[in-house]
Amino acid sequence: MTSLETLLKEGTKVLEQHEIQEARLDAWLLLEYVTGVNRAFYFAHSDDEVEEEKAAAYRKAIGERAEHIPLQYITHQAYFMGFEFYVNENVLVPRQDTETLVEKALEILKGRKSPGILDMCTGSGCILLSLLALTEEAHGVGADVSPLALQVAKKNANSLGVADRADFVESDLFLAPFFQEKTGKDMPLYDILISNPPYIRSADIEELMEEVRDHDPRLALDGHEDGLYFYRKIVSEGKIFLKKDGWMLFEIGYDQGGDVSKLMKDNGFTDVQVVKDLTGLDRVVLGKR
Repeated sequence: MTSLETLLKEGTKVLEQHEIQEARLDAWLLLEYVTGVNRAFYFAHSDDEVEEEKAAAYRKAIGERAEHIPLQYITHQAYFMGFEFYVNENVLVPRQDTETLVEKALEILKGRKSPGILDMCTGSGCILLSLLALTEEAHGVGADVSPLALQVAKKNANSLGVADRADFVESDLFLAPFFQEKTGKDMPLYDILISNPPYIRSADIEELMEEVRDHDPRLALDGHEDGLYFYRKIVSEGKIFLKKDGWMLFEIGYDQGGDVSKLMKDNGFTDVQVVKDLTGLDRVVLGKR
């Protein structure tokens, strides 16, 4: 049998050999995931032997990470806005940058009574579900073209205890019957329409880091030739789903603030703003109908 310390060193060495950034941290996180030990226990019991079954499971997980499979796809755990989300290869891993988008939405929703939220390209549901968990009486709809992504979102809605306030719709943007049937007098209107759409230029995808390029779902990355396809569609077709004085909010690529702002202004949005993330890069564009 192998000790905890030996197993951690072995995992770290393998990840370093395969040029994994933060190899030791990832080796530790996988050890914690597989064995259930925390740091305090490890430092007091690093010589403890690990059951062969768990050691084998750890080596398997290390092997997957060595292939540059994102850590979160191995553990099926991702953390966003203080909540734990289930993720798999059918959705993007929630990223801290996107919390800027949610924080701006929370500012808008504050004080609104029973606000409605429409989340386009919902993926794991992390944006919509975080907003519901943090906003009493809010309700919302998450739409995505991928039925596999929607399975993940529904699972997360249940685990966060907000499934009774969240509906999910399979739709290629606004093409599903759900949207087509609601463009008349009884159309629901939302306080905010929010989206982190695919925005990587098609030609740039091959230049992304291996974890993203080879393992994130291409459908959730590809923003077509100029990266602006989904912004154009959502801005022009989605505004009819907003209440008067409702807001539309997007996550954007660092160099898309000007283009997306112009799209919104050209479509009649006012108070258009570009918001930077914690690293100082343009991350969010929002405007009022």
